[in-house]
Amino acid sequence: MSLRKSWALPESEITPLEVYRERRQFMQGMAALAAGTALGVSPVAAAATKLAGVRASAYRLNEDRTPYKDITSYNNFYEFGTGKEDPSRRAGSLITRPWTVAVAGEVRRPRTWDIDALLKLAPLEERVYRMRCVEGWSMVIPWVGFPLAELIRRAEPTGNAKYVEFITLHDPKQMPGQHSRVLDWPYVEGLRLDEAMHPLTLLAVGLYGEVLPKQNGAPLRLVVPWKYGFKSAKSIVAIRFVEKQPLTAWVRAIPGEYGFYSNVNPLVDHPRWSQAKERRIGEFRKRDTLMFNGYGDQVARLYSGMDLKRHF
Repeated sequence: MSLRKSWALPESEITPLEVYRERRQFMQGMAALAAGTALGVSPVAAAATKLAGVRASAYRLNEDRTPYKDITSYNNFYEFGTGKEDPSRRAGSLITRPWTVAVAGEVRRPRTWDIDALLKLAPLEERVYRMRCVEGWSMVIPWVGFPLAELIRRAEPTGNAKYVEFITLHDPKQMPGQHSRVLDWPYVEGLRLDEAMHPLTLLAVGLYGEVLPKQNGAPLRLVVPWKYGFKSAKSIVAIRFVEKQPLTAWVRAIPGEYGFYSNVNPLVDHPRWSQAKERRIGEFRKRDTLMFNGYGDQVARLYSGMDLKRHF
């Protein structure tokens, strides 16, 4: 797919990985020690692990990347609590090996994938995406993963497959936030099949060249950069191809506030706040929210003829 030149980031403007890692070595060691003590795991287990064979991608942005520390310490992952710091404090209980992902439903080739087999399904690449939260904050994250379309092609959906449903792990022992009734567990999200097949839609297994941290949805999460962040399901254990629109977790919980499509749209306010502005993590000023999070040239055609205020 040919991308607009506004996506391209000159190699000279990218912080060399060696410089980035050298700067982080000391901080990572200290953070791992502190996290290991707090979470009851060893410093070795708490430390990040480099992913091998990650290739450069044309999907880049000429924008400053959000620091690793902010990405991994300020996020939503209600399975570990509703506070922004809860996932980084409590996700040490998540066991990511062994891990399997069941692909089922309206497909000709259902299969249960071991996570390490999925890592070899397609070449891993780094993609720098804007991510926008419905609450009004945003980040620029260098994800590592492969297009969801690669998995879909191997599953061979039948003609009845119109939607793709994503189901996350349900295990309150590992995910203490699931003891709360804030949502009806397990967490369920969904996309239309054409949205799932779009080249921007990513299955992420890492960020900043390293294995995906537990608090960010390890070992496998969805990334849909033109939609609000809650659409990007974390810690996925099942991917189902279905004929009818899935009843997603937030639509089930608060249908008047969180619609199925959840495209970033500054013209459609949340019932309790405006979506016209956002604050990039690390900045004090607010910036204008971009339609489709700035990916309109790539995805607007998916919604041709639709009333995006009604299908929010």
